[in-house]
Amino acid sequence: MLRLVVNLVAFQIAWFACVLGGAHGWPWLGVGVTALVVALHLWMSDGPRREAMLLVLVGAIGAVWDGFLVRFGFLEYSSGMLLPWLAPVWIIAMWVAFATTLNVVLSWLKGRWTLAVVLGAIGGPLAFYGGHRLGAVAFPDTFVAMAVLAGGWSFLMPLSAWLAQRFDGAGFPKAATLTTLTEDSAGV
Repeated sequence: MLRLVVNLVAFQIAWFACVLGGAHGWPWLGVGVTALVVALHLWMSDGPRREAMLLVLVGAIGAVWDGFLVRFGFLEYSSGMLLPWLAPVWIIAMWVAFATTLNVVLSWLKGRWTLAVVLGAIGGPLAFYGGHRLGAVAFPDTFVAMAVLAGGWSFLMPLSAWLAQRFDGAGFPKAATLTTLTEDSAGV
């Protein structure tokens, strides 16, 4: 249970550092905080090499995806763009932070592909809308951006869960998912 809480809290800290840093012109703040989160995550992992591979793959996918969104005008970021075809550094860091949750907090998604599609289609755009409200990202056309994000995340979430299944280095017991923890605390 402690590991779930640590993973969730660490991700949330990294998310806010990335978004607020990006919004206020400090894109490297999120990168630094994410580096600490990744170090903690890998230290807690049973197979840090496999887990590191997952983080690199998901980070690379996110860098290309968000770069595509910027390149074609769906999103605009105010800071952190090193190359015009690549996502800002803080967004790439956020993708890596997201990857730290895949074999811990989000491990229950593995093999539940329909649920992963639905969660991605809803959760992805909501996270971006939260970033938009905090000033980190702008949408030239909010409706179009939300639709594109929903479509993309409906693919990216199950892809991320599949990669997590393939590169599971967290060593988080399958029996200790959120469902099992809830049942255990209810005395079932």
